[in-house]
Amino acid sequence: MEYEEIIQQIIEFLGTFAFAISGIRHAAAKRFDWFGGYVCGIAVAIGGGTIRDVMLGATPFWMTNPFYMICTALALIFVIIFAKHMEGLRNTWFVFDTLGLALFTIAGIQKSLTYGQPYWVAIIMGCITGAAGGVIRDVLLNNEPVIFQREIYAMASVVGGITYWLMDVYGLPIEMTVTASFFVTCLIRFLAVRYHLALPKLND
Repeated sequence: MEYEEIIQQIIEFLGTFAFAISGIRHAAAKRFDWFGGYVCGIAVAIGGGTIRDVMLGATPFWMTNPFYMICTALALIFVIIFAKHMEGLRNTWFVFDTLGLALFTIAGIQKSLTYGQPYWVAIIMGCITGAAGGVIRDVLLNNEPVIFQREIYAMASVVGGITYWLMDVYGLPIEMTVTASFFVTCLIRFLAVRYHLALPKLND
């Protein structure tokens, strides 16, 4: 297995765990049972990647490796065991959601490039991979999808993808490229929420 493929798999595994925890925490806020929490965790963890793979003409990633289902189950156990401790941490779900967004953005870009797509397509696929799972989760929970709210979410993914592209164009090492894209995506998301930054509203 090539070095870049190993990095991509590690990123997808970490992103799955982070997103699964985010989905399960949202389900817990709605008083769902354990199974309902697992379903929400799965929806967030594999939703965006599934849409990406279908659009790329690839077999959805979770159908070739059961680890993603197991990883979501581990996330559920993690939330159940540490629920009381997590309740004391303000906006814990937001942190995990942001980490998942950044990690899956990178995973989406890397897989799209592996399939020979140009960078502009890869950036879009990265955004879909990172944001679509959250849309599915919000629909299941009857919430307004976060990407349709004013707070910056999908745009953080897009800027992180552009960062990845620029660094790769200049031939920088993959470790540096991945790290920079990750931190840029997270930083934009954190700053947007911290300082209430948002895109302008459409006028009627």
